[in-house]
Amino acid sequence: MSESRRRPLARHGQQHSPTAVGQLLKLIGVALAVVLVSGLGVVGYVVSSWTTTVTANAVELEGQKELPPDIAAYEGGFDILLTGVDTCEEKYAHLFGERCTGRDSGGTLNDVNLLVHVSSEPRRVTAVSFPRDLMIPIPECTDQEGNTSSAMSKQPLNVAYGHGGNGGGLNCVAKTISELTGEDVEFAAKVTFGGVIEITDAIGGVDVCLANPIKDRYTGLDMAAGDHTIQGMQALQFLRTRHGVGDGSDLGRIGNQQQYMSSLSRKLISGEVLGNVPTMLKLADTGLNNLEASTSLADPMKIVQIALAVKDVAFEDIVFVQYPTVEDPYDPNKVVPNQSAATALWDAISANKQLQITHENSNNDGVVVKDPAPSTGETATPAPTESATPSDVVELPSSIKGTSAAQQTCSNGNVRR
Repeated sequence: MSESRRRPLARHGQQHSPTAVGQLLKLIGVALAVVLVSGLGVVGYVVSSWTTTVTANAVELEGQKELPPDIAAYEGGFDILLTGVDTCEEKYAHLFGERCTGRDSGGTLNDVNLLVHVSSEPRRVTAVSFPRDLMIPIPECTDQEGNTSSAMSKQPLNVAYGHGGNGGGLNCVAKTISELTGEDVEFAAKVTFGGVIEITDAIGGVDVCLANPIKDRYTGLDMAAGDHTIQGMQALQFLRTRHGVGDGSDLGRIGNQQQYMSSLSRKLISGEVLGNVPTMLKLADTGLNNLEASTSLADPMKIVQIALAVKDVAFEDIVFVQYPTVEDPYDPNKVVPNQSAATALWDAISANKQLQITHENSNNDGVVVKDPAPSTGETATPAPTESATPSDVVELPSSIKGTSAAQQTCSNGNVRR
């Protein structure tokens, strides 16, 4: 790891069933944060509920040092880990068939893992998605009762939550991501299948578009090409679909999920949610009831500070990227880090550059660029925004897939059954 990498104050493919909770997790923290600063009545309501709901279930991140009271003092910005787990809650288990009753029903997997980096001034937000089948070392982890699990040299990322032991799952995912990336994880939160359904309903659904129909017998999703507003169970089916988009891989699914998150961010920032007090209250209440947070995040005033840090970030500076990978030479259904591309990504993030996606989408990807776009249908590299001069812009390696909130994409349905 480069010595220049930020060190603030805290240190710390394919599978048998399509189990990923949606990338809705990417902005749960940001959405709830913005809600908290949208009105005094909302703040008062959430603060009174936060202590009894979130704080009581908070998880300590291993090795976390005391953080400064003002988030502006975090040199180089800060990171929020958002993790989705496939817990089969009693209320929703009947919706997921064999995932909750069949051969794949044992254990809890962290199938969605997002590291959201918020830079120092000028503020930029980069959400990095890590494939669940990414083969990496899983470190020694200590659970909430002080029991320690041994390190593993090479395992899929999505076993980290279960490896964390009793109450230590979120901590183990944070430690694993931190050691992989060299980034400090100051804050972390976890949500479940049911949480995705309830949070999507709370905001009245999210607009998505399909370039081609999606028919996926594994999730039960059947959608025609065109524009849709999805919520509830359909939203979760959309976010879970793997066989229905691109090449049917988890990497294709991540691209599809990022379309959803980009649309969600535009809806939140546009005021459709933030300008509606009843919707904000419902979202705040739903978030409180579906969130397991780190102790560092179990502080409503810290959430307010996070909101203030991100509320004015331009769409062009909200970027969703996939952590770069290559095929595992020992297992074609798994992936391993693309070290050179990953280094380029983290160096650009550490330098607080505006990230420009150069990857050109193909039929294997989960999305295509929505018109207006080049006639080839490939991803265009947008020009630098007013917030960035040419010297502030870094073109990422073409092996890094992603999009910004300013760019609209559509699901690349493959009409498989």
